[in-house]
Amino acid sequence: MMVHHRMAFVSISLFTVRLLQTLLPVEKASKVLQKSLLSALFLLSLDVPFSLEYPSIHEAVAAYLEQMSSENYSIYKQASEAAYSIECTCSFMIEVHKKGEKNLTELVELADQALHSLPYHQHLALLQESIHICSNISKCVQADPLLPAESQKVLLHLLAHPLLNVKAEAYRCCLEVVKDCLDIHNVAESVSSICHGVHFLLHPKVLYEIAAFGLQEEKNEVNSTAKAILMHLLQGQLVMTILTWNKFLDALYPIIPVLQGYADTKEELGNCILTLSETSSDKGDGILPRTTRLRAALRLLFSKKHLVRSIALKHLLFHLLNEEGASLKRPCLHGSAFTSISNLFIIEGAIELKLDDKMESIFKVETIEKLYDILTSDAVDIVLRKSAAEQLAIILQDTNMHGIVKKLGMVEKVLAYLSECVHVNGKVMESIVLPCLTLLRKLIYADSDVRLSLAQQSSLLLLLFRVSLIFQNDQAVLMEATVLLCLLLFDEVSRTDMWTKSISNNGPALPAFSLPVAVVRRYHLPVKITAHHIVSPNSIVVPLSSECLSMKPVSDMLKMSWNLSWYHGTENLLQLKNYEKQAETFLDTLKLSSEDILILKITHTTYGLQDCLNSIIQAVSHRDVKASLIRLSFYALNDRLALKCISGSCQTILKSIVWQKAINRFLQVLPASAEDEKLLVDVLRFLNKLCREQRASLEADHIMWILKSLLKNKSNSLLGLLVRPESQVRDETDEIQTAVRQQLDKELIHLFNILLFCSMSVTDREGLELAGCFRTELALKLLQCLRLTDAPHFYGLPSLERTLRGMVHVTALPDWSTYSATTEPVTICKKYLTGLLEVISSFYVEWGGNAMSFMGKGVTKSTVLCLLHLSHEMMAQAKDTDWVSLWSLPYNNSEDQVPSHLGLTWLVPLWVDRDPEVRFTALGIGSALTSLEIGCIALAESCQNISGGLWGTVLNIFLDQSECSMVRREAAFILQNLLVIPIPTEDLKDCVWQGPCVHDEETGLSQTGKPALKALLHHCQFYKHLIQMVKHCYLGCYMFDVNSSKEDNHIIEKSGSTDFDDSLNLWKVLSSQSPSSHSQSTSETMILSVSPAPGSVMELQAAVPTNSTSFIPETAVNRLMAQGHSDTTTTASPSQHDSPMSAAMSKQCAVVTPALLSAVCSLLHNLLIVTPKDTGIALQRDLLTALSSLVSANLVERCVLELKAPLGNPCHTEHVKAQVLLLLQYLSSVSRLLKSCLLVDSQLVVQDELLKPLLRNAFMILSIRSKGGLDAELISALHETWVDFFNLLTTLLWNSSQIAFPFVVAALASHCTAVIDTICDCIHLSTTHPALYTASLQFLSVLLNEEGRRQLQDKQSVCQDPTVSFLLDHSEECQASMTQLTELIIQVCERKSSKDVLKEVAVNALLSLLAVSKNAQKYALEVDLIGSCIEQMKHIHAQLNLDSLKPGKPQKKKEDSFKKQLRCAMQLLRNCLFQNEECKIAALKAHLVPVLHLLWPWLLTDDSSMEIALHLLCVYTAYYPAGCASLCWTSGGQSSFVSVRSAAGSSLMHNILKLASQVSDDNSPLQHVIFDLLSNLALSHDCKGVIQKSNFLQNFLSLSLPKGSHKNPSNVCTLWLKLLLNISFGEDGQQMLMKINGFLDQIVEMCKCKHKSSQHIALLILHNICFSPTNKPKILANDKAIAVLTTCLESDSCAVQRIGAASLWALLHNYQKAKVTLKNPSIRRKIDEAYSLVKTTPQPEGNELNAYLLKCLENVVQLLDC
Repeated sequence: MMVHHRMAFVSISLFTVRLLQTLLPVEKASKVLQKSLLSALFLLSLDVPFSLEYPSIHEAVAAYLEQMSSENYSIYKQASEAAYSIECTCSFMIEVHKKGEKNLTELVELADQALHSLPYHQHLALLQESIHICSNISKCVQADPLLPAESQKVLLHLLAHPLLNVKAEAYRCCLEVVKDCLDIHNVAESVSSICHGVHFLLHPKVLYEIAAFGLQEEKNEVNSTAKAILMHLLQGQLVMTILTWNKFLDALYPIIPVLQGYADTKEELGNCILTLSETSSDKGDGILPRTTRLRAALRLLFSKKHLVRSIALKHLLFHLLNEEGASLKRPCLHGSAFTSISNLFIIEGAIELKLDDKMESIFKVETIEKLYDILTSDAVDIVLRKSAAEQLAIILQDTNMHGIVKKLGMVEKVLAYLSECVHVNGKVMESIVLPCLTLLRKLIYADSDVRLSLAQQSSLLLLLFRVSLIFQNDQAVLMEATVLLCLLLFDEVSRTDMWTKSISNNGPALPAFSLPVAVVRRYHLPVKITAHHIVSPNSIVVPLSSECLSMKPVSDMLKMSWNLSWYHGTENLLQLKNYEKQAETFLDTLKLSSEDILILKITHTTYGLQDCLNSIIQAVSHRDVKASLIRLSFYALNDRLALKCISGSCQTILKSIVWQKAINRFLQVLPASAEDEKLLVDVLRFLNKLCREQRASLEADHIMWILKSLLKNKSNSLLGLLVRPESQVRDETDEIQTAVRQQLDKELIHLFNILLFCSMSVTDREGLELAGCFRTELALKLLQCLRLTDAPHFYGLPSLERTLRGMVHVTALPDWSTYSATTEPVTICKKYLTGLLEVISSFYVEWGGNAMSFMGKGVTKSTVLCLLHLSHEMMAQAKDTDWVSLWSLPYNNSEDQVPSHLGLTWLVPLWVDRDPEVRFTALGIGSALTSLEIGCIALAESCQNISGGLWGTVLNIFLDQSECSMVRREAAFILQNLLVIPIPTEDLKDCVWQGPCVHDEETGLSQTGKPALKALLHHCQFYKHLIQMVKHCYLGCYMFDVNSSKEDNHIIEKSGSTDFDDSLNLWKVLSSQSPSSHSQSTSETMILSVSPAPGSVMELQAAVPTNSTSFIPETAVNRLMAQGHSDTTTTASPSQHDSPMSAAMSKQCAVVTPALLSAVCSLLHNLLIVTPKDTGIALQRDLLTALSSLVSANLVERCVLELKAPLGNPCHTEHVKAQVLLLLQYLSSVSRLLKSCLLVDSQLVVQDELLKPLLRNAFMILSIRSKGGLDAELISALHETWVDFFNLLTTLLWNSSQIAFPFVVAALASHCTAVIDTICDCIHLSTTHPALYTASLQFLSVLLNEEGRRQLQDKQSVCQDPTVSFLLDHSEECQASMTQLTELIIQVCERKSSKDVLKEVAVNALLSLLAVSKNAQKYALEVDLIGSCIEQMKHIHAQLNLDSLKPGKPQKKKEDSFKKQLRCAMQLLRNCLFQNEECKIAALKAHLVPVLHLLWPWLLTDDSSMEIALHLLCVYTAYYPAGCASLCWTSGGQSSFVSVRSAAGSSLMHNILKLASQVSDDNSPLQHVIFDLLSNLALSHDCKGVIQKSNFLQNFLSLSLPKGSHKNPSNVCTLWLKLLLNISFGEDGQQMLMKINGFLDQIVEMCKCKHKSSQHIALLILHNICFSPTNKPKILANDKAIAVLTTCLESDSCAVQRIGAASLWALLHNYQKAKVTLKNPSIRRKIDEAYSLVKTTPQPEGNELNAYLLKCLENVVQLLDC
C-alpha cells in the first residue's frame, strides 16, 4: 500500500501544482486559495525526495507558499538553509579526506557554511578538521590574501559557538594543536618551524575571544581549556621560533588590558600575567617593551585585588626611579610616599563621561581665542589664567569647539603646564592643574586619535602619576588624573572596530569611549561608561529553533538531507546493502527508517523504473506485470505533468537502463489465451509509448534488438499475429475477446509503424539489411490482411483502416519491396496495386465516389496515399516495364455484361473528393503517372469523356482560388509534366500527343497543339490568376491564435495523439473555423485568406477577405461536367460579365502558400520554353516583379535567427523550420525561373524595379550563416538555395554585365564580408557539395572578370560608388575574410589533382582574384605561390624531357596534360605579377626567365602555351627595367641559374626576336603579343642593344606599304610603329633608328597615311628623332620629312599640329643650320599662318595642350626671326 500511496501522492501533487500554475497567478494565491491547501503545500515544500526529483515544481510550491503564509515560508527557508549547511558539512568532510592537493579556499567556505547545522547533526569531526585547516593555512604564506582572514572567521565562530559542547570541543582541539606544536620534544627537531602551527591563534581577535569570553565561561571545560591555551603560549618562548614569539607578542599587545583582569598571585595564569609588567634586570629588560610594561604596571593599580596592586607598585618603581630628570620632579620618592600608593586609584564613586554633541554651538570662536590667549599669557595673573582655563573647560563640553582649541595647541599647552607643576619649582602652577586636567580629559575622551598618540607616551603617563601623588589628598584633582590615566591605559580595548565590524545593527550607538564587559567587571574604574561585548561578537545565530526542529516534517527534511549528502546522492544511498550498520555512527535523529528509504526509492525515477523492470522480469503472474506497467505509466505521466526536460525524463533514463530483458519474453512468446492477449496489449502499449517518446533518438542497438526479435522466428513472431487463421476469425463471437483482439491489432500496427520510422536512422550494413527485411516482410503480412472477399468481415472498416495505415508507413520508405527472398519487387508492387485498386473500386467507384460511399475518410486517405507511395516505388523498380498500364481499372457493366475498361478515370472522382488531403494525394498520383510520356497519354485518354479533358480539368483545379494550396500545387505539377512532352505547333492527325484541344463555339473551329494551349491560357486568363495568387500569398508561420477555440485545441490534440505520421504535414494549414452544423476534421478544414500578421510580409498590399467558410464539396464537383462530352474545352469570347476570372474572383479566395508559388515558378519555366514569346510578354507585365519581390530576405533571416536561438516550445520551432524550408524552396524556384528568363530574354530581368530588390534579397540570403544551431535538413535547403542564387547571379553577369554589374556591386557592398565568408564555407564543402562549390566560385570568377574589364575601361574616370577592388583591398571589414578566401582557393589549387574538374574552377577563380585584388597578390607572395608555380614549371620541363627520351610512340595525352598544367602555372604567375613590383622581384629571384628559357623549345610546339608565356613576359616586363634586363642574360645550365652576359646570342631575348621574325600571319594573336612584349623591352637599354645587334629592325624596311593614300596600313605595320615609338623615346634609340638605311623615308611615307592611328604614331616617331642632335642634319636634308612636318601645321587635328610645331622647335633648338632650311619662304609662310591662326583663335582657359602648341609656334617664330 505504501508504494501505491506514494505514487498517488506524487502524481496528485504534480497535478495540483500544475493546475495552480495554469489557473492562478502566484501573486493572487493568498486571496483565492483556501487555507486547507496551505498545509499540503507546506508538507510538499519540505519533501526532499520530491524536491530533488521535480525541482521546477518545488520552486513553484515555494512561490505559492511565500504568498500564502509568511510564517510557514520562514520555517521552510530556515530549514532549507539548515539543509544547505548539512550539504556543506558532508561536502567538507569528503573534500578534506581526499588525497592530494586541496583547494583550501573552497574548504574554508564549506566549513563556514557548515557551522550553522552543527546544533542539529553535532558531527564534531567537522570542528577538528576545520581547526586543523586553520592551523595549516597559518603555517605559510597563502596565494590568496583573503584566505587567512576567512579561516580566522571560521575559527572565531567555533570558539564562540552558542552550543556548549561545540565550544568546548573547539577549545579542546585548539589546545591539542598548541600542545602538539609547542611540545618540548620539538626543540630537538631539526625543523623548528613546527611551532608555526599555532600562528592561527596568534591574532588579536582570536586572543581577545579566548581572554574575554573563554576565560570567563561558567563551564569549567571551556575556561580551564582557555587558561591552558594561554599558559602554553605565555610560557612557550623557549620552544617558539623568534618569528612565532614576536607574532605572539604583537597579537598580545591589544588584549593585555583584558588579560590583566585575570592577574592573580594565587593562580598560575595570574602569576604569568603579572610577569608581563615585570622588569627582569637592572638594564630594564622584560618580556614586553618598556612603555608597554609601564602601561601594564599602571593598569594593575586599577585591579580589584590588593596583592596585585602591591606587586604593580613594585613593577612601577623601576620606571619612576629611572625616569629622566627624576631628581628635579616632585614628589620626592622616599619611603613615606609609597605608603598608600597601592590604593591611590581606588576611589569611591565615579564620574560619568558625557559631552554635548549638539549640531549648533552657542560659543563664538573669538571668545575661545581670547580665553586661550589669557590662559597662555605669562603677563596675566595666575588667578585670571585659572579662570580662563575653567571657562574653557566648560566650553569644551561642546564637542564642536574641540577642533578650534586643538588647532590653537591646547593639548601641548596643558601638558607643558602639568610638567611645570611637577617640577620642583612648580608649586605656583598648582592652582590651574584641575581645569587643565579637565580640559585634557574632555579632549582625549572625544578624540580617539589624540588619545592613541598620548597613550604611547611614557613620560605623560609618569607625569600624570606624579600629579596624582602630589594631589592625592585633593579629591577633585586625583579624580581627574585617575580618569585621564584610565582613558589612556585602556585605550586599546576601547576600540570596538578592532574586534568586529559592528557591535549591532539594531542596538544603540556606543559612546566615544566604551570598554568590554570583561574589563569593566574585573577592574575598579573611576568612570561610569557603557560596556560592550556582553556576548561574543563572533557568536552565530542558529537557523532553526528547537520548536521548529520538533516539527516532524522539518526533522524529516533535515534527516533526509543529512543522509543524501553523507552518501553523495540518492543513487549511492539506495545502493547500500546494510544501511543500519552503515548509519551506526549517526545520531538517532539522523537515521532513516524503512519507510523513509521506501519513499526515496519510489520517488526517485531512475530507481523506480529499474524496480518496475525487475518486477516484470521476476513476475510470476499477470497481475504483477500489470502493476509494474501501471507504475511505469505513472512515471511517464509524472514526467509530462512536471514538464521535465530531456535530460531527466523517463525516456532518457530508460536509455541507460537495460529494459529489453523485461520485454523480451513478450516479443518471443505468442499469447496462448485471452488473458495472455490482454497482457500483451498492455506490454505493447508501454513499448509503443517508450518507442514513440524516443523515436527521434532511439538507439540503433535497441532497434536492431527489436527487429531481430521479430524476424528470428517468423512463424511465431508478432508479425504472425497480424494474420490469424480463418477458423480463429470465425470463432470470434465473444465481444470482449473481439475487442481485445482489435486492441492487440491496433497496438501491433502502432509498434510496427514506429519501428518503420526509427529504422530510417540505421546506417550500418547489418542494420540496413534487417530493416529492409522487416519492411518487406511487414508489407507482405499487411497485404494478407487486406482480405476484401470475405463477405461477413467485408465491412470491418476500423480493421481495414488500421491495415491501410500500416501500409502507408511501409510504402512511404524507399525500396520497401526489394528485400524478399522469394518474391520479386515488381511482383509485390503489382499485388499491392491490385489490392488497393480493389479497395478503390469496391468502396469508391462502384458507389459513385464520395457522395454515396460509406467508406471511412481514413480508409480513402490511406488507400490513396498508399497508391501515391506505390507509384514512386514502381517508378524505381519497374524501369524497363510498362507499369503505367497496370493502373488502369477494369470495370464490369452489370446491365449488358460487356467488359469495358475505365482506365485511369477512377482518379478523377478522387480529384474532387470532399477531403483536401485526398484530392492532394490523388493529384499527386496523377503527377507521378504523368512524369512518363505513356502516363500523360493514358491519363489524357481516360479524361476524354470529361468536359475540358485532362488539360481543362487540371487547369480548372489549378486556377480555382477557393481550393487549398497543396491541391493546386499538385495540379501545377501535372501541368508542368504535360508541357515536358513536345507539343506540335499545328494540327497533326498522326501525332500521338497533340496537347490540349479547344473548340470555339462562335466560329466552330477546333485547335490543338500550341495554338490550343495559347487559346486555353487566354480564355482562362491564366496569367491574371497567377498575379492574384502572388497577392494572396501568406508567408507567416500561423494564421490563427493557437488558443482561439476549443475546436482548434481538439484538432491539435487529435493530431498529436495519433502515431500516424501524415505525409502531408508540410502542406497542412490549420484554420480558425467558423461554427458549422457538421463536424469537421483537420483534413476537411479549408483555410481562407486573412490579413498577414505583424512581422510577416510587408509587401502584400492587396485587400484580402477575412471571413472564413467551410469547403463545400459541390464546388469541387462543379469543376466537372456530365460525362459523354468530347475531350475539348469550349471557349467563348471573353467578356467582363462571364469570364472565369470574374467568376473566380467573386468566390472566397483560399490562402496561397509559398509551396504553391514554387510550383507556379516551375510551371512558368516550362511555359517559357514551350511558348517563349507569349510567356515573356506575360511575365513582363508585373508578374515576374511580383514573384521576385514576394519573399523578403529579412523574413528568412529572422526565422533562421529564431531557430538558432529557440525561445518557444519545440512544436513552434518545428513550425518555424517548416516555414523556412518553404521560403527557401520558393526562393530557389524563383531564382531558377529568373535564370531561364535571362537565357530567353535578358530584358525581362534587367529592370530597375525588379533587379535592385532582387539583388538585395539575393545577397542577404547568401549572407545567412549556415553554422550554429541549424539542423542538417535546413542547412541542405539553404545550400541548395545558395546554388540557385549563385547560378542566377552568374548568368546575370554573363548575359547582361554592362547593365547589371553596377547594381550587383552596389548590392554586394552592404554584405561583402558575409558573402565572402559564405564562399569560404562553400569551398570547405567541395567534397560533400561540389555543385555549391562550383556555383560559388563561378560567380566569384565572373564578378572579378567584370571588375577587371571595368578597370580597363574606366582607367581615366573616377568611380563614385565602391568598386569590387575597393571592397576587397581597402574595406577594413573584409580584410580577414579576404585573406581566408585567398588562402582556401590557393589550398584547393595546390591540393587537388590536375585531372579534378574542381581544381579548374578554383584556378579560374584564383586567376580572377589575383588580377583584381592587390591583397590577394600580397597573400600569394607571402605563401610563395610564385615560387611553387616556377618549381612546378621546372618539374613539367623535366617530365617532358624524360617522356621525350622514352622509346616508342609519344604519349600525346600525357604531354597534353603536362602542357595544360604548364599553361595553368604560367597564367597564375601572370596574374600574380600584374602591376605588382614586389611579386616581380620575387619572380626575378626565383629565376622565372631562365625557366622559360628552358621551356622555350616546348613552347614553340604549342601556340596556345607560347601565347600565355608571352603574355606572362609582357606583364613581367611592364614598368620593370630589371625584369627586362633579365631577358638579355643567359643561363649557365639547366640546374644552375648563375647569370652571365650573353655573347653567343642564346638569351631569351634573342629567341623572342627570332620568333617575331618568323611569325608571318598578319593578324595572329601570337604576333600581337610578341610585338607588345618587344614594345615593353624596347624601353630597356640592354634590350635595345640586343635589338640593334640582331638586325631585327631591318625587317621594318621590308614592310609593304599600302598603295594609294586612302588605304589603311596592315596590322603588322601598326605593331611595328608602336615598337619603334618605344625605341625612339631614348636618344640611343633615336640614333639606332636613323642608322637604318631607308628608315627615314619609310617613316615619312607612313606619316602620309590617312589612317589616323598609324599616322599619329609615325609622326610621333619622326617627332622623337628630331630631338637627337646627330639626327637633325639628316632630317633637314630630307625634303619629304620637312614637308611632312610643315604640312602638319595645316592639319585639322590639334594633336598633329602640336607634333609638327614641337618637331620644328626641336630642329631649331641649338642648331643654327636648321634656320637656313626653315626660312624657306613656303615653309616660313606656313609657320606664320599657323602661328597667327592659333594666336587669334580664342582658346578655352586651362587647356594646357593648346597653350603648348602656342608656345611651340612662338619659339619657332622667335628662333627664325633671330
